[in-house]
Amino acid sequence: MSRGFVRECDQEELPIVPPRADLPSDLVNYVTDTGYEELLLERENMIDERDNLFIPDENEKRITINLINAKLNLLSNRITTAKIVITSKQPKSKVCFGAEVFFCVDSDPQINNYKIVGVDEANIAKGKIAFNSPVAKIMIDKKVGDIAILKLENTEKTFKIISIRY
Repeated sequence: MSRGFVRECDQEELPIVPPRADLPSDLVNYVTDTGYEELLLERENMIDERDNLFIPDENEKRITINLINAKLNLLSNRITTAKIVITSKQPKSKVCFGAEVFFCVDSDPQINNYKIVGVDEANIAKGKIAFNSPVAKIMIDKKVGDIAILKLENTEKTFKIISIRY
């Protein structure tokens, strides 16, 4: 049909779907068991939201359902590709995926901590960083007492590993 015969109100805009946390295609989608459960719960909540949607305007409802379905598609891909790492089986003597790492930065005596988790579980406000983040990368395979160095543009930050907990 020619565009001249299409009414302007019939043009439905495609929903803009916010991307999930970045996971380069060459990386395995590692998740903790908690992270995996959170992904499943997120999917359940989205399906529930979609199935119980009450929007009187049919056009608005269709657009909203399309958006939820697009988000579900991205989420389903993450769930399908997830590789659960059993943190209790990680070596306790070094930093690996799932470790909570306690450290000091440079000469500051304050002890900080991060837990190294999957990209979807990462939340800096909750002290969780993605395994592919620069800080996590420099800490992986370090042991208590080791120094990890983060090279920045004009300087370096040193992270002294104080303790490791799983």
